[in-house]
Amino acid sequence: MRSWRAALVWLLALVVLGAIAGYAWVNRLMHEPGPHAEVVRVHVYPGRSLRATLQQIEGQGALRHAQVIEWYLRLRREPLAPKVGNYDLPARASPREIVDLLHSGRVVLEQLTIVEGWTFADMRRTIEAHPRIRHTLKGEPAEAIMAAIGHPGQHPEGRFFPDTYRFADGTLDREIYRLAYDTLARTLAAAWDARHADLPIHTADEALILASIVEKETALASERARIAGVFTARLRSGMRLQTDPTVIYGLGEKFDGDIRRRDLTADTPYNTYTRAGLPPTPIALPGREAILAAVQPDETGELYFVATGLGDGSHVFSRTLVEHNAAVARYLARLRAAPPAAPK
Repeated sequence: MRSWRAALVWLLALVVLGAIAGYAWVNRLMHEPGPHAEVVRVHVYPGRSLRATLQQIEGQGALRHAQVIEWYLRLRREPLAPKVGNYDLPARASPREIVDLLHSGRVVLEQLTIVEGWTFADMRRTIEAHPRIRHTLKGEPAEAIMAAIGHPGQHPEGRFFPDTYRFADGTLDREIYRLAYDTLARTLAAAWDARHADLPIHTADEALILASIVEKETALASERARIAGVFTARLRSGMRLQTDPTVIYGLGEKFDGDIRRRDLTADTPYNTYTRAGLPPTPIALPGREAILAAVQPDETGELYFVATGLGDGSHVFSRTLVEHNAAVARYLARLRAAPPAAPK
């Protein structure tokens, strides 16, 4: 009887020692460098279990003993649901580091850039072409997009802020639209609060329209407020804006890259040669500097501007039509004297 009890004690002791040794081995395994010599990209899919994710990582060569590691985590009652997204596992990352990363949600962020001066159609094409965005609005009319982000009935042009946006793989397209819309709304509200007194524009929406014209007229930051000042002076005096970008926008798909005299006389809601005041909507996505220029214009009495033709995007500004006509003549002469462009 005593020998049986002694054997049982020894057996239990061996089991306990084995369990302790096994736990110590797994605990050491959790902190050992991984077998991968380079960064490994792992995608965690929605609804995928930790077991399946660890097996996936083992299959990609960044982990050993995936099932043992899962048992260890269950024994310690650690979270078992990794967060969805892409993860870059650092070279030689230990199982402990990998598990912590999967639970942190520090996913690899994708990137999309919306450029100042783009139209809504340009922005939409870029969003719809992005392979890491989850598309639910692709091919839908613009009205459906505005409704999906909570602004039904609003014209989309100019309502989205040009910037570089970072987001997790699989983000819904409507979230990208909503983020860009909200950023523009905040930017516009802050600029409108800081506007100059006694402007000839009366709402933030009018400021946005003017900002879009300024954005299309110049790429030079140093000229934005000055060009806004020209348009502000024209609005103040009742002159027509007479700006080509609005005419081009009104032509839509009919515009073939060259604006002609007949285009300037063909009446559309966006033709600021035939109609007074601002066009009915923005004509592009203005950036922060163009929006600030529209509400804080540099009014110096100038009513005209024309490109210098120097190739740097700069303009000559004039107070009188006589001065302006002379500047136009110099611009045309410079164009005629320029060597012909090489064929593409």
